Amino acid sequence: MSTNGTANSRELSLVYPWLVVLILMIAYVFSFVDRQILNLLVGPIRRDLGISDTQMSLLMGFSFAIFYTILGIPLGRLADSRSRRGLIVVGVVVWSFMTALCGLARSYWQLFLFRIGVGVGEATLSPAAYSMIADYFPPERRATAISVYSMGIYLGSGIAFLLGGLVIQFAVAQGAVTLPLVGDVRPWQVVFFVLGGSGIIFSFAFLLVREPLRDGVGSSIVNVPFSTVVAHLWKNRRTVLCHNLGFAMIAFCSYGTAAWVPSFFIRTFNWKAGDVGVIYGLIVMVFGCLGIFFGGWLTDRWQKQGRSDAALRVGILACCVAIVGNVYLLASTGTLAAILMAPTVFALGMPFGAAPAAIVAIVPNQMRGQTAAVYLFIVNLIGLGVGPTAVALVTDYVFANDLALKWSMLIVGTAANVTAIALLATGLKPYRETLQRMRDG
Repeated sequence: MSTNGTANSRELSLVYPWLVVLILMIAYVFSFVDRQILNLLVGPIRRDLGISDTQMSLLMGFSFAIFYTILGIPLGRLADSRSRRGLIVVGVVVWSFMTALCGLARSYWQLFLFRIGVGVGEATLSPAAYSMIADYFPPERRATAISVYSMGIYLGSGIAFLLGGLVIQFAVAQGAVTLPLVGDVRPWQVVFFVLGGSGIIFSFAFLLVREPLRDGVGSSIVNVPFSTVVAHLWKNRRTVLCHNLGFAMIAFCSYGTAAWVPSFFIRTFNWKAGDVGVIYGLIVMVFGCLGIFFGGWLTDRWQKQGRSDAALRVGILACCVAIVGNVYLLASTGTLAAILMAPTVFALGMPFGAAPAAIVAIVPNQMRGQTAAVYLFIVNLIGLGVGPTAVALVTDYVFANDLALKWSMLIVGTAANVTAIALLATGLKPYRETLQRMRDG
């Protein structure tokens, strides 16, 4: 009787943490809608601003990633010593406001600067969120919990494509829109106003979130110098480098190819942008979310079976499936390409929850925010900052042909996955050793 009562109490105690995960996930959805909406608006933005694929790729990735990655480390430090909830609220308001300003951009460089502002705001979210979730959940549930939070990546991206598709259809039907105080604007600019306003309103949801108690090794709030964090990571450099660089190369493939999937369907199969947005958005939302949840579940399951390096193994499995799945780029019809793409989207989603759960497991509590920020710095600088531009550079300067986009995506994606497999396989043993030292200490 008492045993059942204890079990029921334990399950009830996890209800509120899952509510917090849900709110954090919705925040992540907003952040990914804001950052990914550009991917389907390539055509109208290029036309209105008179820019090339390479310039557009810098708006998609580099402009956002440069300060998103650099500021992530000092913001991660704040997450280790200040209110993580308060930090996230400030971030949501900042990135939402900067998103709205994107709608006022009249030139390429104005949009570039506003995109930097979006990245600055979004840099607050994940280091603080990873740290909060790690305190709310025991180790055997963290990969699943962080995977649910990370579903925001694919829900947000899918919504961005769906919303972008509707905007394209609206643009064809309505043309320019006149707004009070602003005047005539293009439909793609209206999207930024709507997204920015919605994000600011959503920030009030964090009134429901309370700061969790810091738990585990090094649970007291101490201002740990970044040099101490670096020293700890350097002591375990083989583990950290193989983990961070390995998962960064998966992100390189994921962000690099995803940024150009809508253009691939438009250029190769002459699909309408609105149709691409609806179909690709649904594929990303359904199969991306299933993949990321499955990856977290599989990681937790393998860990319970004694495979402490489960997260890295999930990453290797994901790369193998993605390499085979890239055959969708060679499909003869758009419909077949869309069907064959689903397994690749599923596979590339698998590591996004497992990877951060693995990295916060090998450091003390008071280093989690900064360690997560270092991980995000590497993953996003390489994946988001370079990935989309790498594909564009191959298209513009190797093939010099917009219709060769599928070959650029295939080359970049395959090379990234092969590199990721090599790095993660090399890191299996070091990771097990580092985790064991952490547990012993």
